[in-house]
Amino acid sequence: MAVSDPAPLSVLPGPGARSNWVRLRTLIVLRWMAILGQVAAITVAHHYLGMQLPLGLCFMAVGISVVFNLVASFVFPENRRLSGSELLTVLLFDLVQLAVLLSLTGGLNNPFALLIIAPVTISATALHLRPTVILALAAVVLVTLAAFWHLPLRDASGQVLSVPPLFEAGFWLSIVIGVGFLSLYARRVSSEIGSMSDALLATQMALAREQKLTALGGVVAAAAHELGTPLATIKLVSTELAEEYADHPELRDDLSLIRQQTDRCRDILRSMGRAGKDDRHLHSAPLETMLRDAAEPHLARGKAVHFDLRPGPGGTGPQPAVLRSPEVLHGLRNLIQNAVDFASGNVWIDGIWTPSTISVRVIDDGPGYPAHVIGRIGEPFVRSRRRGGNSARPGYEGMGLGLFIAKTLLERSGAELSFANGADPFLLESERPERSGAIVEVIWPRDRIGATGGPLGENRQMTG
Repeated sequence: MAVSDPAPLSVLPGPGARSNWVRLRTLIVLRWMAILGQVAAITVAHHYLGMQLPLGLCFMAVGISVVFNLVASFVFPENRRLSGSELLTVLLFDLVQLAVLLSLTGGLNNPFALLIIAPVTISATALHLRPTVILALAAVVLVTLAAFWHLPLRDASGQVLSVPPLFEAGFWLSIVIGVGFLSLYARRVSSEIGSMSDALLATQMALAREQKLTALGGVVAAAAHELGTPLATIKLVSTELAEEYADHPELRDDLSLIRQQTDRCRDILRSMGRAGKDDRHLHSAPLETMLRDAAEPHLARGKAVHFDLRPGPGGTGPQPAVLRSPEVLHGLRNLIQNAVDFASGNVWIDGIWTPSTISVRVIDDGPGYPAHVIGRIGEPFVRSRRRGGNSARPGYEGMGLGLFIAKTLLERSGAELSFANGADPFLLESERPERSGAIVEVIWPRDRIGATGGPLGENRQMTG
């Protein structure tokens, strides 16, 4: 058993859409802040600390950044979102501008050299791996050039301010390591946040779909109820007209056809009303009924599905009635789908109840979970497969969303889930037990899923 994906994945945002999340206005505001900081640093260093700086060249470098910002502000709309190449160009400009300022103000002797990491970190959170690597390499090259070719930093007396060569080499190495480490760290965190956001969106879509299907029953019942009266009126009028025009065979036949079709509509609405009526069966059902409802779409897929309902330690009496919530039904259906997808031939669904808990186990006789991912089962976008894939589903590329959605929905209903394999993976085929595949156990406190109010009883009579 492995991990299968839900249907609505096609509407999720692809990995290429993340760069378009960054607005040009955001970068413009950040650059204005950087410009103010650069002007303040140059002014304080020259006028208050007495540093001998090439003010013309320094302010020219800052002025280019000001011009870039003004052009971007007036030419492009404020809500423009940058593509990947556009964002890479903007960050490269910031990187080069900062490197030029460092070269004019002492190179790596300038403590602000550490800021060269900032554009690379932004790229790691918003761009793909390739542009991030390009930007990181550019940062390393520029900081290396600034270390060798720079104007000396002089104080008011003209003395050159510089750190010892060993310290300068260490500062260079720390910047290079910082570029690599911070970009990798930021990309990893950003990637996990994006994956979790996509997975939660898929979960919300799956739950909304299940809730719509549940609500559809009530709509059908309401339609059947509201249409009952006009259909009865049509039948009554057509009957009276048939009696009145008994001497006109052509009209009598047409009126008889109207009566027959009216009866047919009544029968259809009556069956729809029985299927969709908002009776207590829609809200609760015996445990076995709910399990069979969850498994029903997968019973005719060529695998034998066995149901075993029994009381656990201390449990007595008949099987309990449980709440038929959309979250529980959809979550169990995903678990059963995974079991059927990866089973060799059999799937077992066990329902067990005790005085305090109700639990469901879904077991198959497939290969089980790969040992190296079993600790991450239930996380989204787990792509690993045993022996390179699942031959039962050629071309299938699971990403873990199926089990993630099931786990999320079932935990919302108060359940605790555990995942395990039914046999040691190193056993020979002849030594493996019948239930040797993956095992998923779902346990609810009885007061969270158990239905109250006794048996279902008869459906209420509809009046109309």
